[in-house]
Amino acid sequence: MEGNNMNMNQGPMDPNMNPGNFNPGGGNPNRNINMTMNIQEKVLNPAPGFLMLFVNIFGLIISLGIGIIGVTGILGWFSAVLVLLALVLIVMFCIFFAGLKTVKPNEAIVLTFFGKYYGTIKKPGFFFVNPFATTFNPARSVVVNAQGQATSVGPRAISLKVNTLDNQRQKVNDILGNPIIIGAVVIWKVVDPTRAVFAVENFRNYLSIQCDSTIRNIARLYPYDDMDDDGDGIVEKTLRGSSQEVADRMKAELQTRVEGAGLEILEVRITHLSYSEEIAAAMLQRQQAVAIIAARRKIVEGAVSMVEMAIDQLSEKDVVVLDNERKAQMVSNLMVVLCGNKEAQPVVNSGSIY
Repeated sequence: MEGNNMNMNQGPMDPNMNPGNFNPGGGNPNRNINMTMNIQEKVLNPAPGFLMLFVNIFGLIISLGIGIIGVTGILGWFSAVLVLLALVLIVMFCIFFAGLKTVKPNEAIVLTFFGKYYGTIKKPGFFFVNPFATTFNPARSVVVNAQGQATSVGPRAISLKVNTLDNQRQKVNDILGNPIIIGAVVIWKVVDPTRAVFAVENFRNYLSIQCDSTIRNIARLYPYDDMDDDGDGIVEKTLRGSSQEVADRMKAELQTRVEGAGLEILEVRITHLSYSEEIAAAMLQRQQAVAIIAARRKIVEGAVSMVEMAIDQLSEKDVVVLDNERKAQMVSNLMVVLCGNKEAQPVVNSGSIY
């Protein structure tokens, strides 16, 4: 899978490692890919940043004062020592400014120290850390300039806020092989910034790819709609009629896939569902035919009950005595009137019915 790096361990797992198991799309569902990461999250409690900011500013002022005294040369050869000391202090305090970090609410920063994991700051505020520790966020956008040089832009902090992934519409086949167009929205957030940074190459791209695969896998397990009406009382789950159940299943499978990347899936919503263009007209005709048949069945059932009721009441109240032939003719006339598509125009017989 392009753009995603994961450590696949096929031997016994270390109990200290945090596994995230998921079934890859399109493969054997019994085969598990273990995303292991032997880096345990270390939450830092750094020093207050305002105190170090005051110390740095005060130190720079003292260093400049020492440098000015050394430049005057009033102390003889010791003045050169003071100038050198002032330069060292100025460089040192300037380096200390790099250790000042600001963390906003619902954000976290992951720090590395010369290529090794240093720690994670989750609480908001202004802090001071090791000035040689740098923030690391692989999900930053990469921009290539005219000279072909790639630079990373965007925030260095990992957002812990609730995010929305709008999965674009994609064409898939349902369980009957009918091509359909489906789209979904995924509500998610980062719960473990350390795993999100180190477990995968880019957790945003990883989530997007896993979302596409999950939607495709779940959509092919259901029919688009239940076209058969057998009257057995068994209602089959469909993409159109059971959208909430299908979305919940998508959420469960997607959560299993991205758990190893430190992500939490809050909700999955199906935003678009339709037949593909090449079969939309045919499926519309089929739906109309099914609807017409169902409507006709209800009309016939009602007409039969009405005819039966009319004959029974005529017989009970002795309004008229009909033989079997006249009853059959009466039933035929009533069925034509009740089941016809157009309004009936009866012919009134003013003479004897015999």
